Amino acid sequence: MSNTDDIRWVTQVALLGDKKAFDKLATKYQSPIRRFFLNLTVGDGPLSDDLAQETFIKAYLNITAFKGLSGFSTWLYRIAYNVYYDSVRAQKHYEDINEQVIDSQHQTLNAFSAEKMDIYKALKLLRKEEQTAVLLFYMEDKSHNEIAKIMNCPLGTVKTYILKGKEKLTVYLTKEGYGNEYNRQHAENIFQ
Repeated sequence: MSNTDDIRWVTQVALLGDKKAFDKLATKYQSPIRRFFLNLTVGDGPLSDDLAQETFIKAYLNITAFKGLSGFSTWLYRIAYNVYYDSVRAQKHYEDINEQVIDSQHQTLNAFSAEKMDIYKALKLLRKEEQTAVLLFYMEDKSHNEIAKIMNCPLGTVKTYILKGKEKLTVYLTKEGYGNEYNRQHAENIFQ
């Protein structure tokens, strides 16, 4: 499935109201969008599902706003990025909740490998912008230009976010025992 398919499906949805065409778009992108949210939310599956659903609802309701200036996936990730940051802003009202208690609850509810938990802990150390840029680049295989469009920031800023994020992750993972050559390569492969 190519970008040509995406444009055809978007056109069918926008002009004809073809819900089956939107189902094809949703089927194609639901796993990558959910994975993006799963990494941003540090493994919170239910929240990731909710955010993904909200992303696709917003995409469907605003499909006529897609102008084709970038790929559909870039446009969709831009919506996902905005949905995530709306969620983060909404959670600011609950800052007085004990984060360690919630983290311990999530750790017992979610079964992840020790390596994945180390990555999630390391990702929490990054600024939200660094975290988003690193995940889009390494996990979602987006180019620097696509990330700049998704995050609505200059290309140089995206490169800086990725560089600083990777440096912080390397320092943290080295402190956590990924310092020898085997573990360092293994940790780097998680992002590639």
